[in-house]
Amino acid sequence: DFMFNKEYDVIVVGAGHAGSEAAAAAANMGCSTLLVTMNLQNIAQMSCNPAMGGIAKGQIVREIDAMGGYSGLVSDTSAIQFKMLNKSKGPAMWSPRVQSDRMRFAEDWRLRLEQTPNLDFYQEMVHGLIIENGKIKGVRTSLGIEIRAKSVVCTNGTFLNGLIHIGDKQRGGGRAGEAAATGITKDLIDAGFEAGRMKTGTPPRVDGRSLDYSKMIEQPGDEVPGKFSYSDETKPLSKQRSCYMTYTSNEVHDILRSGFDRSPMFNGRIKSLGPRYCPSIEDKINRFADKDRHQLFVEPEGWNTVEVYVNGFSTSLPEDVQFAALSSVAGFENVKFFRPGYAIEYDYFPPTQLQHTLETKLVDGLYFAGQINGTTGYEEAACQGMMAGINAALKVQEKDPFILQRNEAYIGVLIDDLITKGTEEPYRMFTSRAEYRTLLRQDNADFRLTERSYKLGLASEDRMRKMEEKKEKSLAFVSFLKDTSVVPEDANPVLADYNSSPMKQSDKIFKIFSRPNIAMDDVRKFPGVEEYIQQHHLDTEMLEQTEIQIKYSGYIQKEKNNADKLNRLEDVKIPKHFDYSKIKSMSFEAREKLNKIQPANVSQASRISGVSPNDISVLLVYMGR
Repeated sequence: DFMFNKEYDVIVVGAGHAGSEAAAAAANMGCSTLLVTMNLQNIAQMSCNPAMGGIAKGQIVREIDAMGGYSGLVSDTSAIQFKMLNKSKGPAMWSPRVQSDRMRFAEDWRLRLEQTPNLDFYQEMVHGLIIENGKIKGVRTSLGIEIRAKSVVCTNGTFLNGLIHIGDKQRGGGRAGEAAATGITKDLIDAGFEAGRMKTGTPPRVDGRSLDYSKMIEQPGDEVPGKFSYSDETKPLSKQRSCYMTYTSNEVHDILRSGFDRSPMFNGRIKSLGPRYCPSIEDKINRFADKDRHQLFVEPEGWNTVEVYVNGFSTSLPEDVQFAALSSVAGFENVKFFRPGYAIEYDYFPPTQLQHTLETKLVDGLYFAGQINGTTGYEEAACQGMMAGINAALKVQEKDPFILQRNEAYIGVLIDDLITKGTEEPYRMFTSRAEYRTLLRQDNADFRLTERSYKLGLASEDRMRKMEEKKEKSLAFVSFLKDTSVVPEDANPVLADYNSSPMKQSDKIFKIFSRPNIAMDDVRKFPGVEEYIQQHHLDTEMLEQTEIQIKYSGYIQKEKNNADKLNRLEDVKIPKHFDYSKIKSMSFEAREKLNKIQPANVSQASRISGVSPNDISVLLVYMGR
């Protein structure tokens, strides 16, 4: 009896960041799961930069962790440097980021997946999908093996008909040194899906022994590093590796320009759109012609390897031009290449073809996650994978779907943006995409999501208890500061440090803490405060939580009220297959877009580009509101 004679609950195709999270989620929710990938050595490979998190992406990793996914844990165990970005701004903008050890990152992911019950592995190319009467029935491999499943999650990344460009040379591939995947696109188009092409790029990797770091600016990690995971399973770094910064120059730009006529981006060989927010160096000197230099970040690929990633120098110029230009950068005079940069074009499926669960509208039980949906970034991929894995599992278990709203998580913003607005260019998350970013902070992802995930059977009881303890203790500490007074002689010396107006009579600590420049470290100097902290064993996260709740409570409350108003429109459901063409008083564009996207409720309808507030009023009147 061959191992594939059984039917799986969930098959995940592809084991990048999306596929790995999808397989972990489905298996941890009790589904028999199969992870099929072209090369088991490359599970959770960091194909591009050796880093996790960053602006808005760090919030996503915290959310994945709060839900019981693995990306945060792996980021912590394989980190070589930790930084909290935007600390000078308000907490809505604080974004954790790590430099990762590329080899350790992939190894840790693989070992975690191997220790996950209910999860099987198989190395082979998935060559086709088995679709019968609008339902997914399984996958077909390049050896012709048919593997049956109740649901399938496609996370094919840049491999779908992937084409690699270096100068005027092209070759099929999904990543340097790996073959492209074929067959699936054709099956999906035959099933009625619309496909498109996108491109992304990557910089050269170089030999760190050939660089002169004395000509660069050192970029160390945080003095007191934090971490991603809310669990106690990981610890913050005790030692870190530095990155370095250097600059391009006019000379470098001139050398690059000399190769433009041989660049696939300028001679029309690449037709598809690349990521706007991670432009190639060619793009940068073209689009920002007034700038005579651009920053380059020189990032080590791990603790012990000499390989270095040249962040900011993504390119698909001919290799001789890349080499000549990079050799003209300060510190790179004697550079040796490990491999040149390249661009890669691949198939994607416009995500307006999906429901909020990431299940396709056309084929029952088929889910898409990651770059196949037109996103760019490990974190964006990982959170989609987790959501697709959760929803595939819930569908198999005949339970209600799991959907995060825009006011609950960046993950909710990402998925809603993709399926209501679609995307013509690789989509990347930013804090500015979230209208409720004061609510969606990296410090409270556990408050927002752990309980919901625990109810799904994904986040552990341990996680749940830890979250509740953090919540109770920080609330109790807020109350303590509201009830406890401080006398002028204890407070004024601290206030004097900031030229903050002195107190005339005693006042509650809470009130003084609310002053703009007074921080937790200052309040700890007031009598009774440090004793309280020690006695109740308050950790950094609890203290941070208390500070944010006191300093930002006004903003947070205001945003909560706005979210509640909008959520009322979420409750106005629109019937399935509703025909908008009969609402004549609505604009033609709105009718066309609404008929195409078929939103589930009025709130979603209001976010579709081309649908005006006026169209929504008409719709509400029509629906008897």
